[in-house]
Amino acid sequence: MKFPFVRSLLATLLLAAGVAHAADEASVKKGLESFLSAPAVDSVKKTPYGNLYEVVLKSGELLYTDAGVSFIIDGSLIDAKTRKNVTQARLAQLMKIDFGTLPLDNAIKQVRGNGKRVIATFEDPNCGYCKRLAKDMQGLKDATVYTFLYPILSPDSTEKSKNIWCAKDRATAWNDWMTAAKVPPTAAASCDTSAIDRNVALGQKLKVSGTPTIFTADGNRLPGAVPLAQLEQAMAQAAGGK
Repeated sequence: MKFPFVRSLLATLLLAAGVAHAADEASVKKGLESFLSAPAVDSVKKTPYGNLYEVVLKSGELLYTDAGVSFIIDGSLIDAKTRKNVTQARLAQLMKIDFGTLPLDNAIKQVRGNGKRVIATFEDPNCGYCKRLAKDMQGLKDATVYTFLYPILSPDSTEKSKNIWCAKDRATAWNDWMTAAKVPPTAAASCDTSAIDRNVALGQKLKVSGTPTIFTADGNRLPGAVPLAQLEQAMAQAAGGK
């Protein structure tokens, strides 16, 4: 026996619930942006934890609040049953990129060994942590490294980036400066340096707020000069498709 009335009523209830849910999320967004005095919210989503709403800011930060925005939690949410850091896992998901969309022609390419494993880095030539990473990565084997020059620290960073980009051998000029403090020769006037501007725009779009930032082939992000062992582990995970 068919009950079209029941099906119609169920559809109406589900639609009403969806509208109410969307209204709640819109209300949370409005309330939080009022609190922040800025249109800073990127998305709002209800969580399965204690009537909390997850709020993702346009800056990439993650906050939690209730339906009335009567409090704001700026910290990690831990699932007591699984002991999983829900916030950390969600941030990793939000910060993940589609590696295949990176414009690799705008990066310095270095192939080591068979080059099978691939990573991309965003680095500023005046970044001390980037220099430490460059020295550590001298021990990285069987990998292809794409370095996007990302001068965000000073005007001198931009000048050095352009000179490195215009060098006859970009990889050598980069490594000489980062590992041995050998200043790249002035060459910026001799080539097209628009790739540097495109890198800055790309980094901002990807919310790269600090250098170095590393992306593995599966799109996961590693902020900072991670130890070589940690980088190797992340690359192995990316190669395994996990």
